[in-house]
Amino acid sequence: MATPSGRFVWYELMTTDLAAARAFYGPVVGWRPTDAQMPGVDYWMFNAGETPVAGLMNLPEDARKMGTPPTWIGYVGVEDVDATAAKATANGGKVYAPPTDIPNVGRFSVVADPHGAAIAMIKPANPDQESPAQMGDPGHVGWHELHAGDLASVFDFYAKLFGWQKKESMDMGEMGIYQMFGNADTTLGGMMTKAPTEPVPHWSYYFKVGNIDEAAERVKSAGGQVVFGPEQVPGGDFILMGVDPQGAAFALLGRR
Repeated sequence: MATPSGRFVWYELMTTDLAAARAFYGPVVGWRPTDAQMPGVDYWMFNAGETPVAGLMNLPEDARKMGTPPTWIGYVGVEDVDATAAKATANGGKVYAPPTDIPNVGRFSVVADPHGAAIAMIKPANPDQESPAQMGDPGHVGWHELHAGDLASVFDFYAKLFGWQKKESMDMGEMGIYQMFGNADTTLGGMMTKAPTEPVPHWSYYFKVGNIDEAAERVKSAGGQVVFGPEQVPGGDFILMGVDPQGAAFALLGRR
């Protein structure tokens, strides 16, 4: 199949303690950590069953020196990494990691939108072996959410980069408009202007779990913090937002 342009195809946690992160997310989400055995790189994968869902690596030293905290980042499939990175700068964004080849993996880049929210893009080396993440399956990402610097001005940035379209929207009162987005046949997530209490614009990725209350207890018992929820959202699901023991923000999506 061709590169799944405009779809999230991978997720990655950059952290300061690989062993502790494996010990946390394994029981919390239900993942099985697996050593990717990449030459010269300590890289792990989180598997849902036999399917790789996300990667785990050390936070780069230059990022640590800049004060970047442990963080999750999502990768969107594109046909031309260099051209898409150029679009990012032409439309007010920045390139954090220039287009780079990873042998046998693909070409990638990390960019930021005009307000600083980071997102990655990739053209897989073997697109026939790649498929978009299964959003409805346990252990996969069930929703993608941008807490934007300013929703009204930033949507066009992502539309130009990834071809995303506006889907349904909801008026959330004081919280403003919640704008869902996706491609022609799939709703991928939502965007909203971040709350004043949130320090910086950022993307959140909601990992699908079973019972949300049991998941909340697993977060606490594994040394993480629940900072919001569980809270019901339209459609009947419940969400929570948390912070892992190394300080990376994450979110869970489940039922009661």
